[in-house]
Amino acid sequence: MTLALGVHVGQQNMVMDEMRALWRKLDAAKVDWLSTWDHFYEAPPAGGTIDHFEAMTTLGALAADTSHARLGCLVFYVGYRNPASIAKAAATLDHISGGRFELGLGAGWHEQEATAYGYDFPKVSTRLDMLDEATTIIRGLLTEERTTFSGEHYRVENASNIPAPLQNRLPIWIGGLGEKKTLRLVAKHADGWNAAYTSAEHFGHLGKVLDQWCEKLDRDPATLKRSINLTFNMGTTDAQVELEREKLHAAWGPLAERIEGGALLCTPSEAVDRIKQYQDAGADLVNIALRAPWQPEALDAYLEEVMPVLR
Repeated sequence: MTLALGVHVGQQNMVMDEMRALWRKLDAAKVDWLSTWDHFYEAPPAGGTIDHFEAMTTLGALAADTSHARLGCLVFYVGYRNPASIAKAAATLDHISGGRFELGLGAGWHEQEATAYGYDFPKVSTRLDMLDEATTIIRGLLTEERTTFSGEHYRVENASNIPAPLQNRLPIWIGGLGEKKTLRLVAKHADGWNAAYTSAEHFGHLGKVLDQWCEKLDRDPATLKRSINLTFNMGTTDAQVELEREKLHAAWGPLAERIEGGALLCTPSEAVDRIKQYQDAGADLVNIALRAPWQPEALDAYLEEVMPVLR
């Protein structure tokens, strides 16, 4: 199976015109996927000190600015928006993009921004229960004429969502690394699973756990797409790579060692083998995650030298 190659663009530390020019460049380079993330503050957290744009509105511009790549958000935290409003927005974005939108959902992690913006941020088990209910509602609103659901966290009553998406089944991705609940929800609800910033070995292990959940829920594992986000820290020289390593550790602090395990922290000549490790571990889609600033010549090398080899 051909490996799809995408770019996950963090909408921070750039002015909007720069970001739109970047999307158009990436789309012209025929990347298979373009996505944002769902944050109000920068990631990694820095106390709300870096310019950052909201995800849903940003996606409207992304959908209008591009014509080739599939697009979405990896992933929307369901605690920030009513699930019915997410479904309505997803259908709208599918129309703006001409049927290219895919919806990513998750249980969230950025407690700093949630607290600052006045959102409750309950324990992870509760957030996963919220994700379960929200995905149930959203799937109904994207596929059925009317949806009624009453849960502990969310409810809808005979709700319609018209016009329906252009796609007969708008794909839903669920993101996360949790083996006990997250991957069970992926097997229960999703068309795709997204993991972020973890090693190829761990990604392969999680894929096997996901297969086991599929078997328990009587689902064919082959019906699920699998993707990985790798933070982009490429340099064209060994010296540049070491500078990128220093920047990564300064930004992520105590989490840096884990993040480095899922980083494209290498030169272009090493990147092909690194990405193929994830393909061998079961990835259908590999996204590089861009956080400005990056090495511009390294990104050009990725688009012009690395991608053609992988395809």
